[in-house]
Amino acid sequence: MRRTDSSRAQPRLIAGELCLEFANTADWHASDHPQESLKRYEDLLSWSRRTDLLDTAGVQRLLREARRHPAAAAQALKRAIFIREVIYRIFAALPRRQSPADSDLEAFNRALSSALQHLRVAPAMGRFVWSWEGSHRALDGILWPVLGSAADLLTSERRDRVGQCADDRGCGWLFLDRTKNRSRRWCDMEDCGNRAKARRHYKRIRSRGSRSKK
Repeated sequence: MRRTDSSRAQPRLIAGELCLEFANTADWHASDHPQESLKRYEDLLSWSRRTDLLDTAGVQRLLREARRHPAAAAQALKRAIFIREVIYRIFAALPRRQSPADSDLEAFNRALSSALQHLRVAPAMGRFVWSWEGSHRALDGILWPVLGSAADLLTSERRDRVGQCADDRGCGWLFLDRTKNRSRRWCDMEDCGNRAKARRHYKRIRSRGSRSKK
């Protein structure tokens, strides 16, 4: 997901892992004034479509269910935001070489345990795959693969490549650094990275101007 920008018809996915994409569904997450992107249950469905968690038919099916049960949909959204914040805090601790809070790990494990009750092995085109049984019907089924993704990342060596945008305004977005020398610093070079580049250029111009006046 990207911040609202009228120049882009659709936000781009930049985090590199499903759970980190979900953690990035709030803007300016590391600032004093985060901006919520999941304001309605429909926003959660839209995010699920962009990340290919759901196809169009799946979105429409859950949308009908949400309209039949608005209180349950509101509760599912509340739970999604709670789990997102837990995931965000856990992974934001890693680039700082800090241990996640015990309370966050406990909350995460409770949610993961509930999600794993729906995990099944299913046949698919002559082989077997993991499948989340009932996720196309449950209003909070979107969260199950997100939790699975987070557990997989946390228990893998890839967790050492989790980074956080270095933007000084408090962007806070998380990403998986796939560069060979682990040099990625920005959520996106077209966003925070471009701003930092422009600031460095401006400082160089000012510095040259100051020297020329001496």
